[in-house]
Formats: sequence, structure tokens, C-alpha cells
Amino acid sequence: MARVLVVEDDQFVRSALIRHLTDASHTVRSVGTALEALREVAQVGFDVVILDLGLPDLDGAEALKMLRGITDVPVIIATARDDEAEIVRLLNDGADDYLTKPFSVEHLSARMAAVLRRSRAAGTAAAPSRELRVGGLSVDPLRRRAELDGVQLDLTRREFDLLAFLAGRPGEVVARRELLAEVWQQSYGDDQTIDVHLSWLRRKLGETAASPRYLHTLRGVGVKLEPPR
Repeated sequence: MARVLVVEDDQFVRSALIRHLTDASHTVRSVGTALEALREVAQVGFDVVILDLGLPDLDGAEALKMLRGITDVPVIIATARDDEAEIVRLLNDGADDYLTKPFSVEHLSARMAAVLRRSRAAGTAAAPSRELRVGGLSVDPLRRRAELDGVQLDLTRREFDLLAFLAGRPGEVVARRELLAEVWQQSYGDDQTIDVHLSWLRRKLGETAASPRYLHTLRGVGVKLEPPR
């Protein structure tokens, strides 16, 4: 089945998760701190990480950002916090899903199965074998490297996926629902997630929504990437 890392400092919750996941034939390792989690992920390959936010050494939101710096492994946030703004922020920072405590083991299993399906589908999708060029922008899907006018761009995993997808269809207006399906592997979602990533991507491309160079949003229609005129 899956190789799972449980990051949880509450021993009761941790034991229950380990028992349930092991009974479901998953291979499970567990740690109680963010630093231990980072060390485990750097040394061991996992299929999914279940990350608690209330860790004793480092807030889980910061741990998520650090995890995203070293791995693309899917991360499911397990949190007692139910603030919508924070949940959106976590998803934008690279979380693949979240669960609000308390949750049932059945709910966890369903979320894990969905995340793993999306991850495996993305992993088996054939990446373009050629470098994509749009004006002074170049995107290498195989090396996961993007440059603007010869300068490498520092992009998050999701920002790169979004840019590469649009670069593969230069000048074509792509509907938001298609971006959700192809980049986020979701059949539905909040447009705010796309808007936030587009805003971050524009900033790194040296442009704004009011003065676009490469990224153009057509209100109510979609987004297109084309070279500056």
C-alpha cells in the first residue's frame, strides 16, 4: 500500500493513527516533532505525510514550508484549527489536503486515497520532453527549471506546474476549471487558490495584474500565457 509518515506529538492520537494505518496494510513511521519529520523525509521515501500543526518545536505551518523546500511528497494537514483563511493559506503553501480534528479513521482513509490517486496520476502523466519557450521565458519540464531572460526563477512546486502547463499552450486561453483539473488534480475548488498562485507567479515574472507582460487574465473566461508585445 502506501508508505506513511505520521507527524503528531499527542501520543494517544499518534498511536491510534499508527494502529489504523497499519491495519490498513500501510507502512507507517511516526515522529513527534517538526525537526524529526524533516530528518525522516530527507532520509526515507514516503508516499504521504500526515502533519499535525501543534508541534512542540515548530509550528506545523512553518514545518510545511520547510518540507516543501526538500520534497514534493503529498502532505495532509491534521489540525484542530478551523479558520478558513488559515486553511486557504496552508493549501497555498503546498498542503495537498487538510482534516479538522476530531476526524474519523474512515474520513482519513478517504482523504488519503484521494491524495494518493492524484499524486500517482500526476507521476504517470508524460511530461513534455522539450524545453518550452515563450518570449524570454523558458521552461524545462524534465529538469523542472524555469528561466526569464536567462535568470533562473525560484518557483514553488505548484507555481512551476502552473507555469509549465500554460507554457505548453502559449496564446491559448485556459479555463479555470481546466487549471484545477490539470494542475491541482481537482474536479472542483476555490478560484481564490488559482488567483493567489497567479499573483505570486506574476510577482516572480516582474509584472502585475494591472500591467501584465506574460500572464493575462480574461475575466470570467480564463488565463493565457503569451510573450510581451
